[in-house]
Amino acid sequence: MLSTDILLFACLGYVALLFAVAFIVDRRTRTGPMRWLHSPVVYTLSISVYCTSWTFYGAVGSAARNGLEFITIYLGPTLVFVGWWWLLRKLVRIGRAHRVTSIADLISSRYGKSPSLAVLVTVIAVIATTPYIALQLQSVTRSYQVIAGEVDAITTAFWVAAGMALFTILFGTRNLDANERHHGVVAAIALEAIVKLLALIAVGVFAVYGVSNGFGDIFADVPPEVIRGTEDVFGPRWVTITFLSATAVICLPRQFQVTVVENIKESHLTTASWMFPLYLFGMTLFIMPIAIVGAKVMPEGANPDLYVLTIPLSENRHELALLAFLGGFSSATSMVIVAAIAVSTMVSNHIVMPVALRLLPGDHAVSGDVRNLLLVSRRFSIAAILGLGFLYFHGSGGSDALAAIGLIAFVGVAQFLPSLIGGIFWRGATRKGALAGLVIGFALWAYTFFLPSFSGELLLSKETLANGPWGIELLRPQAMFGLAGMDPLVHAVFWSVGMNALAFVLISSLTRPNDLERLQSTLFVDVYRSSGGGPSRTTVGTADSEDLFVLAQRILGTEPARRLFDEMAAQQGTDAGLPHATDAVIARLERELAGSIGAASAHAMVTRIAGQESVGITELIDIADETQELIETSRQLAEKSAELEHAAQQLRNANERLKALDAQKDEFLSQVSHELRTPMTSIRSFSDILVSDENLSQEDRDRFVSIIQDESLRLTRLLDELLDMSRLEAGTVSLDLEKIEVNAAVTGAINAVSGMTRNNGVGVRVAPVAEGTLVRANDDRLRQVLINLLSNAVKYNTAATPTIRIVSTVKNDKVWIDIIDNGGGVTREESSMIFEKFARGSRADRDQGAGLGLPISRAIMRAMNGDLTTEFARDGTSFFRLTLSRIK
Repeated sequence: MLSTDILLFACLGYVALLFAVAFIVDRRTRTGPMRWLHSPVVYTLSISVYCTSWTFYGAVGSAARNGLEFITIYLGPTLVFVGWWWLLRKLVRIGRAHRVTSIADLISSRYGKSPSLAVLVTVIAVIATTPYIALQLQSVTRSYQVIAGEVDAITTAFWVAAGMALFTILFGTRNLDANERHHGVVAAIALEAIVKLLALIAVGVFAVYGVSNGFGDIFADVPPEVIRGTEDVFGPRWVTITFLSATAVICLPRQFQVTVVENIKESHLTTASWMFPLYLFGMTLFIMPIAIVGAKVMPEGANPDLYVLTIPLSENRHELALLAFLGGFSSATSMVIVAAIAVSTMVSNHIVMPVALRLLPGDHAVSGDVRNLLLVSRRFSIAAILGLGFLYFHGSGGSDALAAIGLIAFVGVAQFLPSLIGGIFWRGATRKGALAGLVIGFALWAYTFFLPSFSGELLLSKETLANGPWGIELLRPQAMFGLAGMDPLVHAVFWSVGMNALAFVLISSLTRPNDLERLQSTLFVDVYRSSGGGPSRTTVGTADSEDLFVLAQRILGTEPARRLFDEMAAQQGTDAGLPHATDAVIARLERELAGSIGAASAHAMVTRIAGQESVGITELIDIADETQELIETSRQLAEKSAELEHAAQQLRNANERLKALDAQKDEFLSQVSHELRTPMTSIRSFSDILVSDENLSQEDRDRFVSIIQDESLRLTRLLDELLDMSRLEAGTVSLDLEKIEVNAAVTGAINAVSGMTRNNGVGVRVAPVAEGTLVRANDDRLRQVLINLLSNAVKYNTAATPTIRIVSTVKNDKVWIDIIDNGGGVTREESSMIFEKFARGSRADRDQGAGLGLPISRAIMRAMNGDLTTEFARDGTSFFRLTLSRIK
């Protein structure tokens, strides 16, 4: 067994590495952006914070207990990123437009910047996150005990929580503006994502090929029910967990933090939409094999949640066990750090700030050191959140199934879904509907799932769990109104999320949104058409620029506030001093402050400085509606204008093509007439001599007749070639394609020109493909092309020792046949026109053909779904390449 010293040294070294990465990245980003940090790969790796110790350890335990049910934890996020990426895109757009700092900020801002709604969401997030943090502490503690031996679990969990709190405070609360993002933390999490993936794959490979003899050996004697599990595939529990995991990847505070708040470019979602599911696939690849191997080799009663560690230990692979421990440690720490940052931001913005505004006098509330108050409150919040997780771990006594604890958190954050989805797609959603849905859903979640997890030790006694409060069995927490046959998870989701959504829709339908809610609903639902972040109300000149500047300094810091006000002053044309406190300035300041303290708190503080008098929001909405109509009309006119311009450009392009075709037609007719006139002139001249000159000798007569015959044959060939070219280009030639053996076709063409090569002293070398390589072509036409190219290589080769090489190569689903000679080939300038009709290379004489051989050969190749091209080697010499479709 590994010694405690080695384990502690490895842990401390790994934590030191994370500290170093976070510190260096934070320091570098102050001097300028780091391109690799802003890449979509790093963004995707940060989203993998979804994979906690639950997925690292608990997935194997779930597979051992319930078969393939563990896949549902990964199936939900995959469906979201592959099929619902447009939902994530809208959330990211809203987050960037309104400088959203958390899911509580988004929901409260949508419903009229409601402080009460922000507080409720924050409370639910804190309570739902608590068991999840306890799960991470439990996994790290148990894995430490497995490797280091029996150690005190409570003490270990305490120091793990303290270390996580320290790291999060150091690198998660360096900035106040959440939109400046936590670059150091993101870099550390990306590194941890790689570590946990490699660790799990390493253990999986060892289990499959080190302990067993491959996948076939593992699954050979496994009964189907072990893989399928006790639950029906795609039964109620499968569907429920898939729904919960899809919801969690959107609504978990930490997932919202990395996906929306930490997003730098909206386009990064395009990469994440395929790379994150691929990452999840890598995490799941060896889950079932590890579970099956663990069940075979580990003693009866061994905890399947820890197979990832115990399998290497049982085989005395301590270095692999240490890597697995660090992978699980990475899974736990990344989740805790990001969750603590997200939830502490919500606590400081939506609980601490409103309390400070309410308790402190008006002037002091906006002139005190708000920035310091927020930073301190976030640091204390991080410590408190991790403390709650530790207390939950201590109070629950631990659970034998890590997955069960994670599902408690999933159902808790699922309560955000109705108000979140309804808020960004339904204008009729109201604050009262959202409040009613969240309160009812939260209460039912706590009653049916959260409190029963303590097994009667907290609020609900064992008697109440068994018989219901006051003995009313219809109110039993896990069998409400007689639904006793349901799985507890399905039961809890049905009542909590179902009643939440029902109350949200009913109350929203029965109530009317106030003016501010109406404006916010337009900005959120139509975020793609609006610039976002518009003013929520218009004040009447009671604000003082100096008071606004002091407020900005206290929250944003002196230098950021100065830059902001200098920019607004420059926009007003003011060379020196502060900008005038216009509606635009107040709205801009409120939007900037929202990135630090949330929309509700920013709205409250700016309103307090600006005074209570405001213009009615109804008039603003009417103006906004009219403006939206004008924008839509303008957009339609712009589209029509663009369409007309596009049509005009197409007409111009068509006209240019017609001119080019007309010029090509004239050139073609000129070339054809020239090529036809040459043999016809020769025939006519010699015929006139034969007719008019009776004194010709018989030898001259025979010579002239032979010339006439040769020129007649030349004229016939030219006409045949023109007719062949015309039919090939028109597509009227239908070639019968069949299976052709490549080497046989090349050999046949070489034999056909063997007399020519022998007479001209040309050597031929062949580099064939594997025997039996087939292509789809027409045998006669393919041979015609090969003979034409080989003949050209003989006729135009002026080398002292002429040589032709024929190299055949298989390339994926294609076969290349390269005709290479040492005669110099064609130049790059000639290669662009060598396939034109009647074109000849610089080394061709006028009596060496009409210049139709290559155009016809290319047309033949394309008629066989192939091609003929000119290629260039590295030394610049050219060669011809035939490309054909391979038959596998």
